Amino acid sequence: MAERILVVDDQRTNAEMVAGLLRNLGYEVQIAFDGAAALDQVHSAPPDLLVSDINMPLMNGYELCRRLRADPGTALLPVILITSTEAHTERIKGIEAGADDFLMKPVNWPELFGRVKRLLRVKALQDEIKTLNAQLEERVRDQVAQLQNLSRLKRFFSRQVAEAIVAGGEDSLKPHRREITAVFLDLRGFTAFTDRADPDQVLELLRAYHATLGRMVGEFSGTLEHFAGDGVMIFFNDPLPVDRPAERSVRMALALQLAFTPIAEAWAKLGHEVGLGIGIAQGMATLGVIGFEERWEYAAIGNVPNLAARLCGAAHAGEIIVDLQVEQDIAPIAETEAIGPLSLRGFLQPVPAFRLKSVR
Repeated sequence: MAERILVVDDQRTNAEMVAGLLRNLGYEVQIAFDGAAALDQVHSAPPDLLVSDINMPLMNGYELCRRLRADPGTALLPVILITSTEAHTERIKGIEAGADDFLMKPVNWPELFGRVKRLLRVKALQDEIKTLNAQLEERVRDQVAQLQNLSRLKRFFSRQVAEAIVAGGEDSLKPHRREITAVFLDLRGFTAFTDRADPDQVLELLRAYHATLGRMVGEFSGTLEHFAGDGVMIFFNDPLPVDRPAERSVRMALALQLAFTPIAEAWAKLGHEVGLGIGIAQGMATLGVIGFEERWEYAAIGNVPNLAARLCGAAHAGEIIVDLQVEQDIAPIAETEAIGPLSLRGFLQPVPAFRLKSVR
């Protein structure tokens, strides 16, 4: 697309001669015969360059230039002023008005063409920078909006689920099958605690427990599925895949037991015995969003989360019980002790089970 030049001169012959020569070079040229008309054209059909005579009635070239520089929309529009009087004085006035270049009459045409070409190149670079800045600002706005959305979503979903929604939309959470490691946690002695403790004490314990839990889940890149009072389900390897999910799950479980110890000791001093039991299982599960229009949850469905919950139910305070598949995956780094097979509710056959003792 040809660059657009506006020629301003109250002498029609001069204006049309300059315009004709510039058109011969391939530019799109418009003409204005006074400063006010030039301003109107600048705003209705913005040019890429303005070439103006200085000595015009009503509004001279200096005033036209000052008006252009005062408007943020035209502050960077290249302006060449043409004068027929004393060059040094006119140049100083033109610099003060904000002109980019100056020519003396009679005009040296090759010099005019060279300066036009140079200033149009500068204008093209300015436009490119403005475009890049606008794109950068748009990206920043998008990122800020994503961070705001992510912050709001994290109040209702785990970090991994919230990030998956922001990155890929709800389609990324459509029902699918994947191998996961499920971790179920439950507080031993919590029911007795709620019977004896004040409501404020119950909530204080849960807040400390959940704060510790939330920190550990984030540290080990787990997905927090749901809270059910003191019972909590976490799984690894979905919606975002992670490396060594079984190892992550047992390391998180040990870290949780360690972090919960001072909480349990503090309540023990007040006469309340509470402890953390954990069950871990691994296998294929169906994952996706379930619920109804006003309330949705991202859940794991199938044998694996049920087995993790049953193993948790068999665990005493401070114990971590894992199934056979987890035990086989962590065998190179963990010390375990066989405690099964266990007869678990909902499972027709006894289930091999192992107590996790330590991880190297």
